[in-house]
Amino acid sequence: MSEKWLVGVDLGGTTVKIAFITDSGDIVHKWEISTDKSEQGNKIPSNIARAIDEKLMEIGETKSKLSGIGIGAPGPVNEMDGSIYVAINLGWRNFPLRDLLSLETALPVVVDNDANVAAIGEMWKGAGEGANDLLCVTLGTGVGGGVIANGEIVHGVNGAAGEIGHITSVVEEGALCNCGKSGCLETVASATGVVRLATTALTSIGTPSTLRDVYNETNELTAKLIFEAAKARDELAVNVVNELAFHLGFSLANMANVLNPEKIVIGGGVSKAGDTLLNPVREQFHRFAFPRVAEGAELIIATLGNDAGVIGSAWLAKTKLAACRELLIT
Repeated sequence: MSEKWLVGVDLGGTTVKIAFITDSGDIVHKWEISTDKSEQGNKIPSNIARAIDEKLMEIGETKSKLSGIGIGAPGPVNEMDGSIYVAINLGWRNFPLRDLLSLETALPVVVDNDANVAAIGEMWKGAGEGANDLLCVTLGTGVGGGVIANGEIVHGVNGAAGEIGHITSVVEEGALCNCGKSGCLETVASATGVVRLATTALTSIGTPSTLRDVYNETNELTAKLIFEAAKARDELAVNVVNELAFHLGFSLANMANVLNPEKIVIGGGVSKAGDTLLNPVREQFHRFAFPRVAEGAELIIATLGNDAGVIGSAWLAKTKLAACRELLIT
């Protein structure tokens, strides 16, 4: 009998990444579809199911080749029934994702938060491989976090553990966050946050900068451009990155002081800045972390990139569905 595949799904606000993955974590096929947020996101489960069926037909396989689906979705997840409490960007509130996707695909489904499954992916096959105590922070449009303790993802009492992006009082009188609070880490450490920091610097001080020329010409900046300028030792860009690093390093240190992790993995689009980001963050982390905690923690850049979510989701399906089968047998 040929080996069955797991289905890993990483549901984002713009695209849905889908992959067929072996039991050992190797990607066999991967592709993506657009996230259809019309009708308050109600079409998303059927769109995923259709995409899976179409891919199976394309490669000449049947549904029997698949053992189950793991999916990472934005927002806190109800562990008991696989529903999403709220996902503002998708228009979801108490959305029964697990039940709807299982109904559409006729496959067992396991659901977790998207940042959690990214952390699991890095633990299984990425930068965190081998670490049972892991903190993963994803720096993208927002800031997400996943906490793994003793090899298990930490969910908390109602699915909201690991919300590092909403550590508040990081910035006094800071910018308004999407969560409704002000001064969250997300307002300075995300891609949009670092652009805000740079734009504020350009409009409030007269320091010469290559960023000023771009901004004057296009009236916009990108995180990629800011980090490239910092790498080239542009003074204003370096100051912006150092400000981001201060807040991120401070926040990670305080989380690490509670969790005492072996590895702290930094992922998401902003992490592509590599050492330009990691070195100043590491410096601030060691400044604020309890010495024994700092001694035990390794700060590293994620290695799986956009594959972290689908790989972590596949691991979720592999382990949780196997555990359910064992319970049924006993």
